[in-house]
Amino acid sequence: MTALDELEARTIEIVREAYFRLTPLCMLWSVGKDSTSLLWMVRKAFLGSVPFPVVLLDTGMELDEVYAFRDEIALRWKLDARNEPCPSEDSIDPSLPPAARAAARKTAGLKAMIERDRYQGVMVGIRRDEQAIRAKERVFSRRDIAGTWDPQQQGAEVWGLFETGLCEGQHFRVHPLLHWSELDIWRYIKREKIPFVPLYLAKDGHRYRSLGEKNITFPIASDAASLDEIIAELEAARTSERAGRAMDFESEDAFERLRTMGYM
Repeated sequence: MTALDELEARTIEIVREAYFRLTPLCMLWSVGKDSTSLLWMVRKAFLGSVPFPVVLLDTGMELDEVYAFRDEIALRWKLDARNEPCPSEDSIDPSLPPAARAAARKTAGLKAMIERDRYQGVMVGIRRDEQAIRAKERVFSRRDIAGTWDPQQQGAEVWGLFETGLCEGQHFRVHPLLHWSELDIWRYIKREKIPFVPLYLAKDGHRYRSLGEKNITFPIASDAASLDEIIAELEAARTSERAGRAMDFESEDAFERLRTMGYM
C-alpha cells in the first residue's frame, strides 16, 4: 500500500465506524477541498452512495462559485444535500472580534440543527495540521448539550479504538481526516481525479488556499494554476493554510474561543 492508500483506508474505517455506531448521523459539507475529498471516500465506503444527509451551514455569504459547485456535485452524486440557514450576526456574542463573530454564525446554525434533528454524530472534514487548536482534537470528539468542547475531557484513542457512548443530549463530532495533511489532500485529489472548486487555481496572480465566507476570507498571492503547481507550491510553503482567514488574526484567542463554543 502507498501512503495515500493507508490514509484512505483509515478514513474509510472511521466513516464506517461512525455510521454503525451513531444514529442519526450527518456530514457537514463546506464544499471545500477537504470535505469534498471526505465525501469522495464516503462514497467509496458505501459502494457509490452516501447513506446520510450532507449539510452546508449557510450564512448566505459563501462565494458564488461554491454554491454553483455544490449544486452541480449534489446532482451528479445524487446526494441528500441540505442547506441549514444560520442566524444573523446581531444574535451572536458581541464580545467576539468582528470576523470571529461572523464565523460564529455557523456554530449557532449547527447547534440549532443538532437540537432540532437530534443528531448523535456530525462528521466534519477538519485536519490537525490546519490550526494549532485543531491539533488537540480526537477522531470522535464528545460535545455536551450546548455543543461546547473541552479538550481536557476527551477520551483516549489508542489501538484504533474509539469511545462512542453518549449521555442524554450529547453528540460526537467525527473527524475522519485528522491524520491527513494539506499536501496529502491535494495529492489524493490529483490521484483520484476529484472535482474541486476552481477558486483554488491561480488567476491574475492570486488563488484561494482555503475557502470560507466571502466577507472574511481572502485569496493569497500565487501563480499555481494547476494541480501539479499547487502541489509544488505546498512542498516549499512555510506559511499557514489559513493565511487568508481574517478571524485567525484578530486576537490571540479568537479561534480558541470559537472552537470551545462549538465551531468546527
